[in-house]
Amino acid sequence: MTRIPALISTFARSSRRPRVTLVITALAALTLGACGTEKTNAGGEHTKHADAVGGRPDAAFAAMLDKIAQSCPPSAPPEAPPTGPAETLPAGSVETPPSDAIEPIAPTAGPEVELNARDWCAGALHEERITRALWDLAEPTPTKVRAILNDLGYADERIHDLKQSGATTRFFLDLRDKGGRLCLEGSAAGDNTVVDKCVAPATGPFRAGEGKQ
Repeated sequence: MTRIPALISTFARSSRRPRVTLVITALAALTLGACGTEKTNAGGEHTKHADAVGGRPDAAFAAMLDKIAQSCPPSAPPEAPPTGPAETLPAGSVETPPSDAIEPIAPTAGPEVELNARDWCAGALHEERITRALWDLAEPTPTKVRAILNDLGYADERIHDLKQSGATTRFFLDLRDKGGRLCLEGSAAGDNTVVDKCVAPATGPFRAGEGKQ
């Protein structure tokens, strides 16, 4: 008789163990599930935030370059300036220049001869869109100029030597893509804004002013 309570107590403890174990297991599963959801949500929010602020600047930048250049001819080696005698025209078709006239000299360096057809065409389109965006900018500080360039799709790592001098902010853009050498030199100064093509090294880091013509 004295051992019955002990057996009952042992049975009661044994019968409670599976329940306790089940409860603990269920709580652990819920906790792990909640943690997994939180991590997934956190990761999703982080990914979305990264995309919103340019988490993949290289891909976005390349896509912008392709969009700008989609109406331009394919890349091709730059054409050498014409050499040799000019084509003979029928007599009397043009006026004979005076003997002391200065004959124009074909360029031997600079964007005209060092950029391929695609870069030359795309460079003109970049010049126009950037000039339009900066034309009405009041007090063009480096911060404002950078913000506008970013809005146009130009990544920070492609913006170089952004400096203010008086009422003008100057900058360079490295637009090298697919083996090209295109860069731009700009000066934001309201209605005196100027953006010109320049030539960057084919490989290696971009150095502001190196391709200035």
